[in-house]
Amino acid sequence: MGALPAFIFAGLVGLSGIAITAAGGSLDLVGTLAFGPFLGPHIAFAGGVAAAAYSHKNNQLESGCDIATPLAKFSDPMTLIVGGLFGGLGYVINYLYASVLHLPTDTVAMTVITTAIIARFMFGNSGIVGDTSVKDRDYYPKGKSFLFLSIAGIALGLVVSHYTVETGIVTLGFCISAASLMFAQMGHPCPATHHISLVAAYAALATGNIWIGALFGLIAALFGEFVLKTFNSHCDTHIDPPAFTIFVWAFIIFIFL
Repeated sequence: MGALPAFIFAGLVGLSGIAITAAGGSLDLVGTLAFGPFLGPHIAFAGGVAAAAYSHKNNQLESGCDIATPLAKFSDPMTLIVGGLFGGLGYVINYLYASVLHLPTDTVAMTVITTAIIARFMFGNSGIVGDTSVKDRDYYPKGKSFLFLSIAGIALGLVVSHYTVETGIVTLGFCISAASLMFAQMGHPCPATHHISLVAAYAALATGNIWIGALFGLIAALFGEFVLKTFNSHCDTHIDPPAFTIFVWAFIIFIFL
C-alpha cells in the first residue's frame, strides 16, 4: 500500500487502541498492531520506504522519495519482496536495539532511520546528505518559515504535553498526528507533526511539566526542519525527518530527564 498509507493506518489503529484502553478494555491494539509486526513504523513504513527506493532504481517510480504512491501500481514481485525483506530487517534491528542492547531511546524511530540509510546506500545515488552542489541550498529554517515552525512547535507541544500529563498516554498526540497525514496522502499540504507530538510528550511525561514539553515541541519542530533540509532534500531516497528527530531527542530526554 506504500509507506505513508501504512503509517497513517498505524495512527488510526493506535487511536482505536487508545480508545479501547480508555473505555476499560484489555485489548492492546497499540502495542500489538500499531507498533507491532503488522503496522509498526519500523516494519511497515520502513519496508515501504525501501521498496520505493528499489522501485525508483528500477525505473518504475519517478522518485525514490515518493512514499505516498502504493507500489502495487507496478505489479512487480521484486518490489514486494524487497519491501518484505526490509520489514523483516526492521523487526530484527529493533529487537537488537531494544531487547539486546537496551538503548535508551525510541528504538522504533532509530530503526526507521537505520533501514532508510541502508536503503539509500543500496538503491540511491545521492549520498547521505544529497546533492551538496545545489546553489543557495538551505540547511536550516529561516525567516517566515522559522517563525511559523516556532509557533507551531510551541503550540502543539503545549497541547500534547497537557493531555500527556493528564492521561499518562504518551502516544495520543503521536497517533493523532500520524492519522492527520491522510490529508497529505490526498495531496493537500498537511505537514508532518508526529515528531513534535512525541518528543513533547516524552519530555512532559518525564518531568510532569507541560512547559518543558512545549519547549521540546519547539526544539523538535526546528530540528525536524534541519534534518529535512540536510538529509531529505536534493536526494533520491527517503530518510524520514520525524523519525530522525524522535530518536535523537528521545535519547536526550531518556538520559537527562
